[in-house]
Amino acid sequence: MFTAGDNAYPNGTPTNYLNCYDPSWGRHKARTYPAPGNHEYDSTATAAGYFGYFGAAAGDPIKGYYSYDLGAWHIIVLNSTNTYVSTAAGSPQETWLKADLAASTKRCQLAIWHSPRFYSTTSTSFSPHMQDYERFAPQTPAGVADPVNGIRQIIVGTGGSGLDTPNTLIIPNSEVQISRVFGVLKLTLGDGTYAWQFVPGAGQTATDSGSGTCH
Repeated sequence: MFTAGDNAYPNGTPTNYLNCYDPSWGRHKARTYPAPGNHEYDSTATAAGYFGYFGAAAGDPIKGYYSYDLGAWHIIVLNSTNTYVSTAAGSPQETWLKADLAASTKRCQLAIWHSPRFYSTTSTSFSPHMQDYERFAPQTPAGVADPVNGIRQIIVGTGGSGLDTPNTLIIPNSEVQISRVFGVLKLTLGDGTYAWQFVPGAGQTATDSGSGTCH
């Protein structure tokens, strides 16, 4: 199980984790690989509530980024809260990421972080940490469709806080958008393959699923 940040609203305090996160997702804590979001840093510049709750599973509290292997996959968890942990070229996080990828012997890689690289929006609102579901076709970091060597991005911001209004400004390569629906993403990672399924909350029917191969 993984999280993608902003795990306990509104401010990621110890009380938020105790009263908001723990009663529902806390039963899976022992097998959870978390990622921090910007709200984890709202109450303190050290995200004390987040690191205090997840402990060693969240990695070095000074960094908030780490990696692990799961079957045939190498999984990287990044800290995209640039105000507190730099994501700039030449930063310790980028240097670590390059070395981590170079050292991995796994064919397949999965990266998880909070602030999406690409996202659609509406004409009346702007949010870099989207509270909806959106799946993109494989593309280059510059946003050019590349079905052979591109990276697929999936935004899953539907875990429990408020939900965004439907997107009206759809950017290139966006294949599926689901708004106003709570849900989680189920990933099945095989040997050279992956499959995804958006699982909606009780009483809701919107879904998305598919599969692909890594390269």
